[in-house]
Amino acid sequence: MTSDLLLALTGFALVASITPGPNNLMLMASGANFGLRRTLPHMLGISAGFVVMVTLVGLGVMRLFDAWPAAQSLLTAAGALYLGWLAWRIARAAPPEAGGPRGRPFTFLQAAAFQWVNPKAWTMALTAVTLYAPDRGLGAVLAVAAIFGAVNLPSVSLWAVMGVHLGRWLHAPGRLRAFNLTMAALLLASLWPALAG
Repeated sequence: MTSDLLLALTGFALVASITPGPNNLMLMASGANFGLRRTLPHMLGISAGFVVMVTLVGLGVMRLFDAWPAAQSLLTAAGALYLGWLAWRIARAAPPEAGGPRGRPFTFLQAAAFQWVNPKAWTMALTAVTLYAPDRGLGAVLAVAAIFGAVNLPSVSLWAVMGVHLGRWLHAPGRLRAFNLTMAALLLASLWPALAG
């Protein structure tokens, strides 16, 4: 991979990883509700899960979509339904003082598995492989996955840290409730590009 292509891939990985989407919105909500330490497995699961996803997409999953285009539509529908359910859970999250269930942040494995139903993750993986590993050779696919691995974790961590800082302001139950409702609405809004496309 040439240095120009590597620089372009790094820029793409940064923009794709740091912009709002389901992962980042969920990390912000998790940081606000559970703190950074309890959100760490979620952050690591996103990054590791996405690296595995990019690798597998480049080495074979794209061929499934080439052979059976309806698979991508089914995956988008399943992802939209799951994100809708997560938005509902975030919206209904009770403040700790309200006596409702406290809930739990995503585990490493839940966050890694979530990448497979996340429409933005699919768009990122398919675009990255198409643009930066068009021959789908092992070396090129691994280079794309490695760049995303290096860029993704610091990018998504910023969202969790922003959530932690917001969490300090959200100690009032009304503020936390409004924040959770806003995060749920934004999570649903993040589906629009996948569903409109």
